[in-house]
Amino acid sequence: MIEQINNWVDENKELIKSTYHHFHCNAEISWKEKETTDYLCKQFEYLKIPFERFEEHTGVVGYWGNEKLGPTIGIRADIDALWQLVDGEWKANHSCGHDAHMTMVLHTISCLKKLGFQPRGLIKIIFQPAEESGLGAKALIDRGVMDDVDCLLGIHVRPIQELKFGQASPAIYHGATTLLKGKIHGIQAHGSRPNLGINAVDSLGAIIQAVNSVKTDPTLSSSVKITMVQAGGNNINIIPDYAEFGIDVRAQQNYVMEDLLKKVENAVLSSGSANGAIVEIETLASMIAAEPSSQLEELVGEAIIEALGNDAIAAPVITPGGEDFHFYKKYFPHIKATMIGLGTDLQPGLHHPHMNFNLDALQIGVKILAMTTIKLFKP
Repeated sequence: MIEQINNWVDENKELIKSTYHHFHCNAEISWKEKETTDYLCKQFEYLKIPFERFEEHTGVVGYWGNEKLGPTIGIRADIDALWQLVDGEWKANHSCGHDAHMTMVLHTISCLKKLGFQPRGLIKIIFQPAEESGLGAKALIDRGVMDDVDCLLGIHVRPIQELKFGQASPAIYHGATTLLKGKIHGIQAHGSRPNLGINAVDSLGAIIQAVNSVKTDPTLSSSVKITMVQAGGNNINIIPDYAEFGIDVRAQQNYVMEDLLKKVENAVLSSGSANGAIVEIETLASMIAAEPSSQLEELVGEAIIEALGNDAIAAPVITPGGEDFHFYKKYFPHIKATMIGLGTDLQPGLHHPHMNFNLDALQIGVKILAMTTIKLFKP
């Protein structure tokens, strides 16, 4: 079957790239992916695959096959873009590769359909919204999309620092990520009478120092840092009474994240309120660390070797980046789930406004996903 897949992908390489360019040029941010969802629905109609979209939010799920005949396999792609400053203009920008992920999943299904493959079971083709918000996976879980899924595949383009073009990994071990937002309430006063006010900037300074002083076991990968501060207005002679700040917290293991969050919250509240200010802190988004599925990773590894050869397979990628893909396994522990890491020579890095990669990697991703899907339905 690999020969037929290779031939189809090679013959359709320009179509694959044109699909990518469509997604790339029509980027939409989290929960606003309406045109993207409409386009995907039209592709399902063309492929004669039944699909379900949602009244409450964007995203779409296609259903190919019959769950009574065998396992239910989910293939998931994220569909949202980042809101980013690009060459002086704020715009939706696919700098995390979601345009590539949609392209590869869509053409994996197109390839298998055109080659006459019939799944002995059900394939759920999941185009998930709002990955960047950390809430998209949870939304589909709430809609019951994952209730009957046995195995789940994802794929993600990787920066050149992790994998080179022509390499692929059967898993990406993302770390846990939590994004915190804080607010400080003080009291305004004239700059000449600071004793009559409570300076929110003083609280900010204390919080920054306290957060930077948080320590964890150095043998366990983690980090915490202030990434956003806002305070004061145009008048420099006013003691500011309000400030906001953001904190990015990361850990490679979920239990380390739990410990780190307790320490960060204590540091923020105790230091920020020492001058009498009122400090609030809330979680804007959180993503958990990956939990390995060794059996599925082994099968994906076989597909990578068949598609690319023995020299192409790489060890699982370990990255401090976050991915809401891993929530699926948290809420459904029985699911065998893995996210394929695809070498693309991606530079300068993910989330860079001018992120770029070798588009020939799209064809490789389709081949790996197609081979893996076929293997998952073998008796």
